Amino acid sequence: MRDDKDRTAVYLAECRALGIEVTVPDVNLAFSDFTPSITDERKIVFGLAAVRNVGESLVDRIVAERDSAGPFASVYDFLRRVDPLVLNKRTMESLIKGGAFDSFGIPRKGLYLVIEELVARTLERRREHDAGIATLFAAAAEAQGAGQGTWEGTELAVPDQEFTRHERLRFEKEMLGLYVSDHPLLGAASALGRYTDHTIADAKELAELPGTDAPVLKVGGVVTDVQRRFSKRGEEWARFTLEDLGGAIEVLCFAKPFADFGAMLESDAVVVVTGRLDTREDAPKLVVMSVSTPRLEPGDDVLKIRLPLGTVTESFVAHLKGVLAEHPGASPVQLLLVGTEERTIQLPAEFSVDVRAVVGVLRTLLGPDAIAA
Repeated sequence: MRDDKDRTAVYLAECRALGIEVTVPDVNLAFSDFTPSITDERKIVFGLAAVRNVGESLVDRIVAERDSAGPFASVYDFLRRVDPLVLNKRTMESLIKGGAFDSFGIPRKGLYLVIEELVARTLERRREHDAGIATLFAAAAEAQGAGQGTWEGTELAVPDQEFTRHERLRFEKEMLGLYVSDHPLLGAASALGRYTDHTIADAKELAELPGTDAPVLKVGGVVTDVQRRFSKRGEEWARFTLEDLGGAIEVLCFAKPFADFGAMLESDAVVVVTGRLDTREDAPKLVVMSVSTPRLEPGDDVLKIRLPLGTVTESFVAHLKGVLAEHPGASPVQLLLVGTEERTIQLPAEFSVDVRAVVGVLRTLLGPDAIAA
């Protein structure tokens, strides 16, 4: 499963919905693949082999040392005990960025800043020990009451510095292929749903239906992996990945829409793409028609339904109540009654909804403009 990022993203979203926490990989708990946590049955630990620049053979060495001599007591203990092949610069930086040392209570950025020096000091001391030099110094140190023996001077302090949330998530995505400990859309998915008519998973399911012919969809998510290109005519265009909590899809933004919307296509930006679903290849793609930036500030999770006053009959209200009741959630609902004057009615808390689940149903029932931004 770790090699199929789309499926993994779907499973991760389902786990979040079920209250099952998927944690970043942990050098003391993780194996090659995803495994249930041995400390909490409601947790699943991300596999170490899924971390970029960390292969099966290196994971086997980490797990073998952990099994033979017990859990690692600290990052210093890890450096002293694991096979030196694990301690190459790329692997260690990838493990840090992926969160594999978080359980030691040290900040990722602080460790990242000193890991090269820490590894160098530790490996040098290990080589001295193997040559018998450190044994002599250790005996002398213990005789003088120094107490640290062969490792004295190798425990370089880790600065108390942390990556910003934006940096941490960007590195996590780069190393694991997914946002795991957090997600730019967590807490904002309901608000985003007011601007869209399909999730990415919906779009992919639609692409698999026979006879699907380039429907126009509105899909929202986080922009990642932006690749800007130039056509033979010298016109700039881009391809990028759009990701929501349940999956990701490749998006093509050709020259004309790129001229209008290209400035919005920055990594980690949250956007809504209106585009045609291209199903001609095995993997469906979205071809951009327009791009917009949704407002996702606190309080934007309120679902606002616009209704012409003349449509509000007793039978219609009963039907609407039924639709809302079938999609319970945390977002409150307001009715905007449009007539000679616009009135706003706040519905009772019992009619709060899951916006992402109900918005498509409401647009089908009331029309595409019924959901107010």
